[in-house]
Amino acid sequence: MTKNISLNLKCPNCGKSLMDKEFPLNDRPSVKLNIETSHERGTIRLCSIYGCYEHVCDFDLHEGEIARFYCPHCNRELKSNKECDTKNCNAPMAAMNLEVGGKVYICTRKGCTNHFVAFEDLATEVRKFYTEYGF
Repeated sequence: MTKNISLNLKCPNCGKSLMDKEFPLNDRPSVKLNIETSHERGTIRLCSIYGCYEHVCDFDLHEGEIARFYCPHCNRELKSNKECDTKNCNAPMAAMNLEVGGKVYICTRKGCTNHFVAFEDLATEVRKFYTEYGF
């Protein structure tokens, strides 16, 4: 049986939680972010289950469109220095911190499913991750 891991994320800039218990997706708190495209600005909620691509946005996102994501608390952009390495994408990757250490990177292009978790201090952060998520 596959174990669904619901990640707890926080802003890499201000350190506040990005989790929204008031707006669950798949029975888990969602990840609440401000979002901006070339035509609109609003709020998006992402499913916090790793590998789930469900989201709710308060405006229509167009397939292939690149968005910018911002913390709902400090309103600073969640940008990184990484680009999506999926074939023919090359969109910027947005970054959020895991509460237990490490970062989650997501592609900013609507429809691209590239995402990954990265750890800086591998031994310590992986141990925290396994303890937190029950492995």
